[in-house]
Amino acid sequence: MFKNPLSASILPRAQKNYLIDFEFINLRDFGIGPRKQVDDTPYGGGAGMVLRVDVMAKAIAAAKAKSQSKKLKVILLTPQGIRFNQEIAQDFAESLDEMVLICGHYEGFDERIRTLVDEEISIGDYILTGGEIPAMVLIDAIGRLLPGVLGSSESLESESFSGGHLIEYPHYTRPNEFGGQEVPAVLLSGNHAAIEKWRHQQSEEKTKNRLKKDNRYC
Repeated sequence: MFKNPLSASILPRAQKNYLIDFEFINLRDFGIGPRKQVDDTPYGGGAGMVLRVDVMAKAIAAAKAKSQSKKLKVILLTPQGIRFNQEIAQDFAESLDEMVLICGHYEGFDERIRTLVDEEISIGDYILTGGEIPAMVLIDAIGRLLPGVLGSSESLESESFSGGHLIEYPHYTRPNEFGGQEVPAVLLSGNHAAIEKWRHQQSEEKTKNRLKKDNRYC
């Protein structure tokens, strides 16, 4: 699941330039018995299988043993975690050298696994088949913030949710007119102060409209 997303666009260039690196740990390498079992039926009954705490403990210990940095966090991807946002992405990018991302699967995981992690992160209030896609979201959102990965700090500073909670202003390029829609005149004026004022107003307006839409589901 990770191969193609991490082999396209910006992230592979970052790997080639030694700005970021990925390593995948197969839980079955730490599985129990001849079949390398990593899960079991839940106590008390119920559908599905539950990831075993002893297997996960061995995998986490192995990951930590490879680390040469104290700036490391073990993160469990779960719908019950803290909602991931740009502020968290920025904090992780600035404060951590390494991350161990645990992708839950099956029915869930043994509750005691929570005691082995530093953070629990969710990418939203919905259920996926596993933690692989949320892990990719964290990798992309945090990786692009690392120094040198995008090459332009100016672009990062003006993005949605960066340096505050405003959504980014609208962008336009050629042609000046398309389908009866014209590029706002202020962007063609060359007046940088007026352009910055317009962009800020647009960011505020977009943010207000987004909040109105969000409230429909609250």
